[in-house]
Amino acid sequence: MKMDLNSDMGESFGAYKLGLDEEVIKFITSANIACGWHAGDPLVMRKTIQMAKENGVAVGAHPGFPDLLGFGRRNMDCTQEELRDYMIYQIGAIQAFAKALGTKVEHFKSHGNLALMSFEDEKIATPIAEAIASVDPDLIWVVLGGVKGKMVTEVGKKVGLRVAYEGFPDRAYTPEGSLVSRRQPGAVIKDPEVVAERALMMTKGKVIAVDGREIPLNIHTLCVHGDTPGAINLVKRIREKLTAEKVELVPVRKIL
Repeated sequence: MKMDLNSDMGESFGAYKLGLDEEVIKFITSANIACGWHAGDPLVMRKTIQMAKENGVAVGAHPGFPDLLGFGRRNMDCTQEELRDYMIYQIGAIQAFAKALGTKVEHFKSHGNLALMSFEDEKIATPIAEAIASVDPDLIWVVLGGVKGKMVTEVGKKVGLRVAYEGFPDRAYTPEGSLVSRRQPGAVIKDPEVVAERALMMTKGKVIAVDGREIPLNIHTLCVHGDTPGAINLVKRIREKLTAEKVELVPVRKIL
C-alpha cells in the first residue's frame, strides 16, 4: 500500500513564527505551502519551498481567503469571479518561487474555511476547479475524503482534474463525515498514539466518528497540522506506525 503524508507549512508571517516546519518536513512526503493571503509571505514561501526541495518533499499550493487576521478560518462572501482570480493569483505566486528554485508545484489544497465551504457548495468549488485547470491542469486537487468529496470530485472531473482524497488523523470527525469544528472541545487530537492508530485505520478505509460509529474513508493522503502542539511527535509516530505496517510513504503524484 502507498500513502502520502502531508502537512500545511509556510504559515509564518513577517516577525511571527507559526508551526514546526523545519522539524516536521523531515518526516512528510508533501508540503502544502501558504501563498501569502491567510498566512505566509514572500520570504517564508521561498524558504519553505527550498526546505521541501532539500528534503525531497513535493510542493503544493495552499491558498486561502485574504484573511490574515483570521488565519483564513472565517467565512467570506465572494463572487465566483473573485474566487477564481484569488486562486489564480495565489497559484501563480507559489509557482514563480518554485520555478526560481528549480522545482515545481505538484498539487493544490485549499486552506481553512475556503476548503470547508467548497466541500458544501458547488458554486464555490467550481471557480476553484476552473482556476486550477486554467493555470495548470496537471495539478492534483486535494479534497476531503469520504462522502464530502463526492461533489468536488464531479466538479474536478468536468475540467479534467485529478482529485486526491485526504484524511485528518489529528482531527475528530462527525458521523456525517465532516471535521468537527475547531470551536468544539476535542476537535483537535493531540495524543501521538491515538493519532497514529487513526492514521493506520484510515489507510484501511475507515475512521471512527465522535459518536463511536465507523464511517468509510478511502484516502490517498494523510494530513498532520504543523501548528498543532506536539506536531513533530504526531508525524514521527504516524510514520513509524505506517512503516511498521508496510505502508510505503510517497508523494501523492505516485499514487494517482
